[in-house]
Amino acid sequence: MDAVAIPLSDITDRPEPQQVYAADGTRLATYTWGDLDAPVVILVHGFASSARDNWVLTGWVRELTKAGYRVLALDQRGHGLSEKPHLPDDYSIRTLVTDVEAVLDAYLVDDAVYVGYSLGARVGWEVVKELPHRIARAVLGGVPDGIPLARLDLDQVRAYIADGSPVGDRTTQNYIALTERVPGNDLRALVALAEGMRSSGAIDPDPTDAPTRPILFATGSKDAIIEGSRALASAAPDARFFEIPDRNHFNAPGSRAFKEAAVEFLGER
Repeated sequence: MDAVAIPLSDITDRPEPQQVYAADGTRLATYTWGDLDAPVVILVHGFASSARDNWVLTGWVRELTKAGYRVLALDQRGHGLSEKPHLPDDYSIRTLVTDVEAVLDAYLVDDAVYVGYSLGARVGWEVVKELPHRIARAVLGGVPDGIPLARLDLDQVRAYIADGSPVGDRTTQNYIALTERVPGNDLRALVALAEGMRSSGAIDPDPTDAPTRPILFATGSKDAIIEGSRALASAAPDARFFEIPDRNHFNAPGSRAFKEAAVEFLGER
């Protein structure tokens, strides 16, 4: 694939979102960059993040458009400029997967490659399994993310939301700080997401039912979930693992080495 020259201003600013309606009517904010006729890569961000925070500000959109891709990204429900339901039933893993499918359908994309990080990688595991005819290959970064999310103390978060009660659990403190770091985040919606994924019984990927498409798993060398990610890579029949040097779960998306490995992998045929 030939590289193309893209003006810097076109790929460091988030374009105006195009609204796509999910199967249940939830409004999803979507964004696109690059040549309309180029191969499509769909980007799906992590928990408490957004397309801008995860992919634009870290340079992914710039690198992928330079490599000749049309980039399609969405703010997952409960995030960014998408609608933010407050009911746990609105956040099953199946619902998050069908949201991605709805975006592909709305943009008339039949064939794409997939890049997801953290929650977006967890969703991607299912997307690649359910849509192998549409997703040729995928990069799944920072997966599994379920263990920390499962440890979120929902009662402490609800008390914090209600009256500012101090949060004693360290993991819960970290997730609240992560949520409040990104402008526009709605803590009630993100609590509903955590509760919805827990009740669905599908927080963690099932290694006995792995996707068969080519996958690059990538996790930071300082990320506590790295061994779980290695295990998933070993379980998938056509996968490899990339250890992102000197990165933890939260700063791995900004790694140049990660972006370079992903672009190289996606370009393989």
